Amino acid sequence: MTPSIWLVSILFLVISLLVSGVLKGKFAKYSRVPLSAGLTGREVAMKMLRDNGIYDVKVVSTNGFLSDHYDPATKTVNLSDDVYNGVSVASAAVAAHECGHAVQHANAYQWLMLRSKLVPVVMFSSGIVQWILLGGVLMVNAFPALLLIGIILFGLTTLFSVITLPVELDASRRALAWLNRSNITSSREYPQAKDALKWAALTYVVAALASIATLVQYILIFLGGRNRD
Repeated sequence: MTPSIWLVSILFLVISLLVSGVLKGKFAKYSRVPLSAGLTGREVAMKMLRDNGIYDVKVVSTNGFLSDHYDPATKTVNLSDDVYNGVSVASAAVAAHECGHAVQHANAYQWLMLRSKLVPVVMFSSGIVQWILLGGVLMVNAFPALLLIGIILFGLTTLFSVITLPVELDASRRALAWLNRSNITSSREYPQAKDALKWAALTYVVAALASIATLVQYILIFLGGRNRD
């Protein structure tokens, strides 16, 4: 990598670690706040799914800290143990957010559908793109086409990160609206759930910005190599 790419990478790595640290702190804080409704994360998820007329999605427990996710392929809301069994504001917020993705899927939300189509491509490119980019940078003068290929592959990864933003923000919007409408959270608990989901969303914002900045750096290297020919 060139010094500029190293600098950009380090900068966003630091920002990402800071945001991640705050998120973990927020989750730990709100995990200690009992949910007045007395529902576990699993029960919150089940209720949100039923309230939205969704009966073909399972809620299951998965290992890992903050490993919660919705899998459209298997139609499962996967909740980490702390969320699945937890009776807290954090558990309710996370469970509702993941169910927000299930609601998106049921309604064929366009950004989720587009992201799902990109998953196979991104999984393929992510395994080789860094090696192609490294070779492309080293051979930018002799073989610029290699770097161009890397840029195209990395561009698809960047596109995936950008498309993820509206998907995640919309899932949180649906979750918060439902938490408020269903009275799962009290007037005191709702702002706390909103705060937790806001910091979760920021992790995706940082990831997208880092990917865009890195992509621009590689494009500039490619253009610089062509101009020296």
